[in-house]
Amino acid sequence: MMDFVAIDFETANAKRESACSLALTVVKNNQIVDELYSLIKPETDFSWRNIQIHGITPKMVTNAPKFDELWPHIQAFFDPTKIVVAHNARFDNSVLQKTLAHYQLPVPHFLSLDTLATSRALYKGLPNYKLNTICDELHIKLEHHHNALDDCEACANILLAQIQNFGSTALKPYVREM
Repeated sequence: MMDFVAIDFETANAKRESACSLALTVVKNNQIVDELYSLIKPETDFSWRNIQIHGITPKMVTNAPKFDELWPHIQAFFDPTKIVVAHNARFDNSVLQKTLAHYQLPVPHFLSLDTLATSRALYKGLPNYKLNTICDELHIKLEHHHNALDDCEACANILLAQIQNFGSTALKPYVREM
């Protein structure tokens, strides 16, 4: 049995501190027990390319909280005893770190697990290891790719499938300290 929180960010542009949406999927005893989704008002411009990918526009985030207003509600998930999971964790962890730095908030230490890395190790020979490819391979529903909540839930379900098929012990080598 594993407890973890899956995380996914979407960004307004190529800068990592431009988070414009965030989702968390909370898993306790291998069951999804809670989810959170929020648009975020980044203090930067939107790139047309990012809008094309995720569909979030500047108008949509006009009344959304800035990240520093959202952080007090989620920071308890990021401590040295908690596992934070993401598909391509390098991206999501850097968005978190850069956004916290932008607001001059302390960057927490936590444990990180990347389902991109575990998928590459456990499922050999796939054409690629993108989130939607892994979901197709494992028959996991991913309705709106690049919607942070759908991506986050898919990531949690990927890890749950990996735990079921390979056991949590097989995943321990992929847990990193952040």
